[in-house]
Amino acid sequence: MIRQLTDQDSDLRAGSTRGVGVAMRPSAEEEPARSLTRRERLRAELERDAITAARALIASQGAEALSLSAVAREVGVTPPALYRYFEGKAGLTLAVYEAVTSDFVVIVAKAAGARDPEDFGGRLYAATRAVLDWSVANPGEFDLLMGAGYARLVASGRHVDEVLVRELGGLFGQTFAELWRRGVLPYPSEDELEPRLRAQVAAYRRLMGHDYPVGVAMVMITCWRQIYGLLCMAVYGHFASLFDDHLPLFESMMDDLLALCGVPRER
Repeated sequence: MIRQLTDQDSDLRAGSTRGVGVAMRPSAEEEPARSLTRRERLRAELERDAITAARALIASQGAEALSLSAVAREVGVTPPALYRYFEGKAGLTLAVYEAVTSDFVVIVAKAAGARDPEDFGGRLYAATRAVLDWSVANPGEFDLLMGAGYARLVASGRHVDEVLVRELGGLFGQTFAELWRRGVLPYPSEDELEPRLRAQVAAYRRLMGHDYPVGVAMVMITCWRQIYGLLCMAVYGHFASLFDDHLPLFESMMDDLLALCGVPRER
């Protein structure tokens, strides 16, 4: 589960998301057991309500509708008051980004976990299908995580893509790591990768937190670049007049990708 943002200062005004990038505050399980003060409870409630309101705005009107004034109106405070908690729209958007990513990854993990642990192809298929279904069902939040909304957030100077890579990539990476350990997964050697690409893929692997060879991460990003293209087609309606049903393309793509991973799908 993704943790919330780290407090940078001790007072209420400065205890927002100021300058934290993608740092996280400890989860409830990691914090020392203690009773919250009334002030802390009110703060937590307002942060939770603001994120909920922001997500409702994104779901109904798109990521571009997100603003401090709109969210403040929904939760019954003034925009300056909300600013103290999130330090502006960028801070609020980052908090929403993390909350959406957390819920998204839980859904994908649940889909993969419903399959037999030894059915690697089935787990990869189920997880990827969950990504597709969630993306189509939640176009506004998809836009925030992977579309134009994400691009606007990156423009604020925050490298938030690291959150999604670490959480979603780390989840898929568990299966890829097991395939590698069992000698099932075909993958290129480091020498086969162009030096600049090898360095980028190595950074991608480090962020996911796995210890498999760089070539394994290369297989993962090869799969993702195809999956992402299909997600955009489905969510944004590219070629909708020709491909009004995206599932046949998805099935064909998954057959190819699972074969690439050494676990052809059984129908």
